[in-house]
Amino acid sequence: MGKSQLTTESAQQLEQAGFDTRVVHNGRNPSTQGGLVNPPVYHGSTVIFPTLDALEKMSIEHDTKDAVVYGRMGSQSTFGFENAMADLENGFGAVSVSSGMAAVTTAILAFAGSGDHILVVDSVYGPTRAFCNGFLKRVGIEVTYYDPMIGADIGSLLKANTRLIFMESPGSITFEVQDVPAIVTVARKHGVITAIDNSWATPVFYKPIDHGVNISVTSATKYIAGHADAMVGLITADNEDHFYHLKRCRDQLGQSLAPDDVFLGARGMRTLGLRVRHHEKQALVIANWLQQHDEVLEVLHPALPNCPGHEFWKRDFSGASGLFSCILRPRSKTALAHMLDNMSIFSMGFSWGGFESLIVPQEPARSRTATRWNKPGQVIRLHAGLEDVNDLIADLDQGLTRYAS
Repeated sequence: MGKSQLTTESAQQLEQAGFDTRVVHNGRNPSTQGGLVNPPVYHGSTVIFPTLDALEKMSIEHDTKDAVVYGRMGSQSTFGFENAMADLENGFGAVSVSSGMAAVTTAILAFAGSGDHILVVDSVYGPTRAFCNGFLKRVGIEVTYYDPMIGADIGSLLKANTRLIFMESPGSITFEVQDVPAIVTVARKHGVITAIDNSWATPVFYKPIDHGVNISVTSATKYIAGHADAMVGLITADNEDHFYHLKRCRDQLGQSLAPDDVFLGARGMRTLGLRVRHHEKQALVIANWLQQHDEVLEVLHPALPNCPGHEFWKRDFSGASGLFSCILRPRSKTALAHMLDNMSIFSMGFSWGGFESLIVPQEPARSRTATRWNKPGQVIRLHAGLEDVNDLIADLDQGLTRYAS
């Protein structure tokens, strides 16, 4: 139920429309479903073929895009969701998987195998690092972590067997913004695939494929689904070859997205632009307030000039999401617990991107290997939700007062 099922005229109009129009209309076609606005949810495993010829043709040509072969490989509603994401990211096609982490692992395994070498940014999401240090090591894939600010100098880390550079920009704890075009230029020169975790910005604020990246990975659990009630991962490819390579790997790994989560992801996508822009506004108000607080040593927000890579954010991004960090003055763990245990609106939780505001302590020094995190103080990561921003600031103010006492 993607653009291919609309009339030619309607599809052309959507291709020329603005982002917010496309996010509302892509991936659904009321004229084929009795006028219902939303695509139906297809619960099913077995697909029946009317003739032997149809069965054999589908078995041979199951790489055909949007072909309904077996429930695990997708239905009309799955393809509508995937096609909508591919359009928003200006990619050839997207595949959906069961979580953001599944999107990361599938993207890596699609392009690296035993005996290969990959480069991974040192500020990468913790579970991604655990996958690299654990599973990839066991199957003989060598991982080298690199400084997020390395830029074009990443060429010095390439080996003859380097197959993939995996980026995350900004990093989801310390928020360094990478010079992605510089890295991509080096990678293309050496025939190395590039992938990036784009969960923070979403295609609302950043389109990696427009900047030369081959594979865009999104934890749609976060801003796209947006309601803290679904686990969804999406991987978008820049061209046909990469798309079918990803699709085959996804299918061979047994990955799929449950029909109800397809529905929740597609539902959340309709309001993505509206929500993320409000998260951005909320976070900037809070970040600027925190900069003036005596207990705060530094605010790590890509839109602020002091954030590493701010110049790249300003050049390449059209906005910022609701997730950022700050560094508090060094105090005891008891003080930290006194602050966090008694928050009224901010809750402690490891996700983000939903309607709710979240706060968690972080220890980046424990995971870095290519770089050293030697800034003094306690790192706190915040997600600015959709509550009244004055209430959020009041909650933080009371928490920081407890922290200092």
